[in-house]
Amino acid sequence: MVAVLTSCSRETPPMEVTSAGRGAPVMPAIPWEMWRSADDIEAMPPREIKGYPSQHWLVGPLDGPATGNRLDGFLGATRNGAAPEGIEPLEVDIFTSTDFYSDRALWTDKRYFRCNSPYGLEQQWRGKMIGDKPPASAAWGYCDRDYPREAIVSPYKFTTAQAHYEALLDEARQRGGPTQHTYATVPGDWSGRYVWHRGQNWYAELLWNQYPTLLSLLTDEYKTRMVQEAYHDAHTNAPQWPAQYCWPEGFMRRWHYHAVTNQPHSVIVTPTMVQFLAGDADNFITNVHIGRTFNMEGAVPRLGADVARWYGETIGFWDGDALITWTSNIQGWKVHGNPEFSSKLQTIEIYTPRRDEVGKFLGLDHEGIFYDPEALVEPIRMTRTLMRTSGFEDGDPYTFIECNPTIYSIDGKTTPVSPGTVIRYKQPDIFGRPWAKIWEEYHEKGMKRPAEKDIFSFD
Repeated sequence: MVAVLTSCSRETPPMEVTSAGRGAPVMPAIPWEMWRSADDIEAMPPREIKGYPSQHWLVGPLDGPATGNRLDGFLGATRNGAAPEGIEPLEVDIFTSTDFYSDRALWTDKRYFRCNSPYGLEQQWRGKMIGDKPPASAAWGYCDRDYPREAIVSPYKFTTAQAHYEALLDEARQRGGPTQHTYATVPGDWSGRYVWHRGQNWYAELLWNQYPTLLSLLTDEYKTRMVQEAYHDAHTNAPQWPAQYCWPEGFMRRWHYHAVTNQPHSVIVTPTMVQFLAGDADNFITNVHIGRTFNMEGAVPRLGADVARWYGETIGFWDGDALITWTSNIQGWKVHGNPEFSSKLQTIEIYTPRRDEVGKFLGLDHEGIFYDPEALVEPIRMTRTLMRTSGFEDGDPYTFIECNPTIYSIDGKTTPVSPGTVIRYKQPDIFGRPWAKIWEEYHEKGMKRPAEKDIFSFD
């Protein structure tokens, strides 16, 4: 058991709670409040972060077009393909390779990715950092920067979401809980509109990470999937983003910064359900069913039919002023630039109130622990803070998002299509990694892909 805090709030000392499964400090914690701006929630972290170790600063490469012109000039080691001083480039890297599958032994070397953060690599073409002889002339990030793996993996002992949830529920019972709310006692000040300021955690845009560190979190199959996407972002300039085609966005996209920031999160609290609604790239909704239990018969724990859902199904309970949730029955999918996740993904999430020195409610500190035995070699953790801006009596109402398809894959490239244009269209298998099928058909001819597993084999 470790002594931890129920909130990361800097405004007031939080109540101390002893827990084996929540509130462990994040080290190093990204000091996002230094660049928090009420006028611009997308304010970029600065080039140099005072008091924060320089080896954890932005990896890059980035520049104005890659950051919505919030960054003035170039942030990175070198441009136009030149290797940074003191760095010996590899004979082949992701920008010069003709077969990334054959380069597998190089994936553990950050030079293979030119020390790009995933966000920096993803922005090479779009941010006009690719140089004058692309893709070989791509820019380099800083090779001496990274966010440490030990700050990414879960600090808790649990290997399954079920064990984690049951331990937290047992702790609540030892404190006389779980707390049972009525409409008279439910924390009504939680209901309202929230914003999420940029740069808070390692996952949201992958600004802080080297590729080999992230790949070390993944199983072999999911390593391959992440490098496949990196290659087609960096080399072939053929990104396949679900939102471009009006495909679903998937569960993990709610933790990706650009999917849920252009309009506030809406939170509604009742005694039997807490709802989190957010939307930018799509409508993201989490309904926390308070006090319910999962049906354990089936592929994964579930509430409804034995069919995976895009945002899963969630149960939860109150432990004092903390809301603890367990989500399961998630449809495996992708987040562009980030690792894919499987239908075995389950999460434990904890929401705790952040208050000022006089007890005024300011927002919610949100901690998530992610269990995916198919994609992850061990559980990982993320934290973020949602700052309350108002109740529902102020601000614009939530804009429900309907996606109108105007972009299609033509010869393996995302292509805008004007109304009335006739195109040849192949219906994708939406559950069969359609992005990968496009890459493999149009951009991987002659590559030596690993043999697919024989589902009829007894090996």
